[in-house]
Amino acid sequence: MSLTRVDQQHLAGAHLARSHAVVEEQPPAGDDQRHGDRVAVLGHALAGLQTQADDTHRPAVRDLFETEGSRLLTDVRTRHVNIIHATGVEGARRARGTVVVIDVLRSFTVSAYALAGGARECLLVRSVTEARALADRTEGAVICAEEDALPVEGIPLSNSPTMVRELDLRGRVLIQRSTAGTQVAAAASGDDIFAASLVVARATVQACLSKKPGTLTLVASADHPEDHACASYMEALIGGQSPDLEALLAPLRRSERYLRALSGTWPGFPPTDLELALRGDVFDFAMPVARDAGYLRLHASF
Repeated sequence: MSLTRVDQQHLAGAHLARSHAVVEEQPPAGDDQRHGDRVAVLGHALAGLQTQADDTHRPAVRDLFETEGSRLLTDVRTRHVNIIHATGVEGARRARGTVVVIDVLRSFTVSAYALAGGARECLLVRSVTEARALADRTEGAVICAEEDALPVEGIPLSNSPTMVRELDLRGRVLIQRSTAGTQVAAAASGDDIFAASLVVARATVQACLSKKPGTLTLVASADHPEDHACASYMEALIGGQSPDLEALLAPLRRSERYLRALSGTWPGFPPTDLELALRGDVFDFAMPVARDAGYLRLHASF
């Protein structure tokens, strides 16, 4: 439905005078104002018509606002974000603005399932030695660790969302050490930092946009197709698109690494980890990163 199909006399005069603003964000100075103006007009119109119980045009305006206005709101909020893609520790060190560190297989998928399962927080460290030392002084700590994608002797919980989901972590603290995710997160610099994976992708996008960043850096923890797929998925969401996640994951599913994990012969990597990790938007929280002395803290932010 176009704006011209709504009776113009109900979008002007007393109706608009009685309405209140529902769009406050302004595009940068010097930019084309038309998109913002159209959203503002639609918002004012809807607010005004909602006060008129007998107004027969209310359904038409509501339909217009929901179908076109929501798209324009997304456009006004996000089209000025400069998105940078980076990879690994060096990419994280050069990151600017709001930063998202992505590890799909499997660190930050593990974090998400732990927090969803009731863990108070996740603490990220660089080494197994640091993990053990931190656990010794942290009440209710559980260590989750891998080295070179393999289990660590003496630590029964590997970097596996399947294993984490089977534990009762209510009120506990998960201490994580991984070869990619925790290393890259520790190296990241930026105004605000989030840890992310596919299962929290949309919630992370929403949290990032709430910061109104001028620049957003999406850091793939490793040069793996699933991390790049997650970055592309998030960028598409930022642009108001409906990305095809399966198409983005196709390079991973063709890889020898995926087939090895699927075979069940990879120690500490049950095939069910793939199913748990490669689903989009399972949880409705983001995982902001906070720095502490010698480690990072993650918590669920709704």
